[in-house]
Amino acid sequence: MNKVSFYILLFALFSFSSCGLVELDNYDVPAETLQGEVVDMATGEPVLTDQGSEGIRVRLTELSWGENVTHNPDFYCMPDGTFQNTKLFKGTYNIRIDGPFIPLLREDDRGVPVADETQNLDIGGITNVRFEVQPFLKVEWVGEPTMENGKITAKVRVTRAVSEEDFQAKIEPMGGYSSSFLNVTDIQLFVSYSSSVGYRARDERWSNKIEYSGSEFNSLLGETITIESNGTIPSGRVVFIRAAARINYDTPKGSGIRRWNYNEPAQFMVP
Repeated sequence: MNKVSFYILLFALFSFSSCGLVELDNYDVPAETLQGEVVDMATGEPVLTDQGSEGIRVRLTELSWGENVTHNPDFYCMPDGTFQNTKLFKGTYNIRIDGPFIPLLREDDRGVPVADETQNLDIGGITNVRFEVQPFLKVEWVGEPTMENGKITAKVRVTRAVSEEDFQAKIEPMGGYSSSFLNVTDIQLFVSYSSSVGYRARDERWSNKIEYSGSEFNSLLGETITIESNGTIPSGRVVFIRAAARINYDTPKGSGIRRWNYNEPAQFMVP
């Protein structure tokens, strides 16, 4: 092959490769938006959560590509129970959320669905979705938390947001049911300089917890529980607090993550 023929061939190959690269670069960037909220089915109130992997997980699977597709990277709700993703391709998606509530996708030990309350949705432009769920617990302030000498004292009430009968009816068909799943294991008082206060945004110097074994907490359901912050919070700063409680059940099943139900944050200026 002479030099002229070689350079012509090389130029043709380069031109073909360049066209392929240009073709790849011409794909649209993901620019569709999904906005969602998670509310209590019984009350319509938002399901308050942690801002992190212990909070409400959102999982999207684009169905436009057919069967056996992998899900998109997971993301998480904000503390007020809302979520948003602004970097999606237009298409049809399955939307699944997992949190401190009755699982929407319930499968038996063989992986066969016994209930599927996830949602399939066409996402294009700004698309909104609402999930109505059954939280495990309801956590409430009793009166206003108080502060004295750099220490916060809070009173909280924890009740079941789903009845024991309904919980068993929906969880037992998944296999391996135990009445211990309903046990309340701990109450937390998270303290932080951050307004996103929670497990992921807590100051361990001042946060505190009360732990319970077995069914010990059952007699305290609906009763007023007093919990105090640890240490002495420095004066002259604004801090935020939230209370949380959880049961002995992980979501999704087998994940090992027992997620807290939260109440709304309270704010303090430390004198």
